[in-house]
Amino acid sequence: MADVFDDIRAACALVADRASFVRIDHERLASYAEEIATDVLCVVESDPGREHFDDLETTVSFVVSLDAVNFGSGYFPYLRKRPGMSGYHTIATSLREHVADHGALDVDTLRAMTSARCAKLFGQVLGEGPASELMSLFATALRDLGAAVTDRHDGSFTTLVMSCDHRGAALVDELDRIPFFHDVSRYRGIDVPLYKRAQITVNDLAHALGGRDHDDMAGFEDLARFDDIDRLTMFPDNLVPHVLRIDGVLTFAPELLARIERVDDITSGSEPEVEIRAVSLHAVELLSEALRAVGTPAHARDLDTFLWNRGAGSIYKAAPRHRTRCVYY
Repeated sequence: MADVFDDIRAACALVADRASFVRIDHERLASYAEEIATDVLCVVESDPGREHFDDLETTVSFVVSLDAVNFGSGYFPYLRKRPGMSGYHTIATSLREHVADHGALDVDTLRAMTSARCAKLFGQVLGEGPASELMSLFATALRDLGAAVTDRHDGSFTTLVMSCDHRGAALVDELDRIPFFHDVSRYRGIDVPLYKRAQITVNDLAHALGGRDHDDMAGFEDLARFDDIDRLTMFPDNLVPHVLRIDGVLTFAPELLARIERVDDITSGSEPEVEIRAVSLHAVELLSEALRAVGTPAHARDLDTFLWNRGAGSIYKAAPRHRTRCVYY
């Protein structure tokens, strides 16, 4: 039976076939697979969003809450960032420190969230343009999450994950019921589901809970087990497509590239924006197949981690990537 991962892949393959603004260079993709084959599974990363706390409920609450606000790349140039940190690491570290100092983000705290509380939590100042708008969106996202966990899972994040019966697809479907997780665009008469943040929630939970010895894990030792985790796609944002473009795997139409270089906003849900994300997702699928063909068993989620970290290199930072203000990435 087809599931959400099948739906994502099928829709993105169709977009890649029809695309006008973004194309895959298949010859370059083949050589690129050979270039990265020895490095793709050797990524060592430090991600504050994937580290556990001693308490299970606190850990699950933290991971899911962080991914509820794991968006804002189009706002990050206006964000007050911590020294040496990206926008994401600023947000993730701020939330982690708050939980370490004040305890778990329970549903009552989330349901009472305001823009002012978010600004204090994430080190921002209300009234400072786009960053202030982002804090308002964060507050809405956290309130909606708190309400969903209250109404459908008795206020327990652990119960939320348990209800999915070790299926990442089920967790994606459950999170999709929360408005800001509904990452679906309309493209030339078809729905294109991408679900960046819902999928990365599955991946982050597996990292944060997997192989850990929690004090209260009795009876929940395999909570982190998602039997379909290797069926996750890449997590389409604005960095992985940028890396693939700079590395020659993707080519952008001249008019789209000019807009990106002018730092124009690429409207969320517009044809160019959908193509950037969907075609890059399909390219990663093809790249994963090419890597397996040369003996590197890399899944799409492995490639996402590799390419996202690759994007921290100076060659990628020197060129602008597409900017979209939305709640999806």
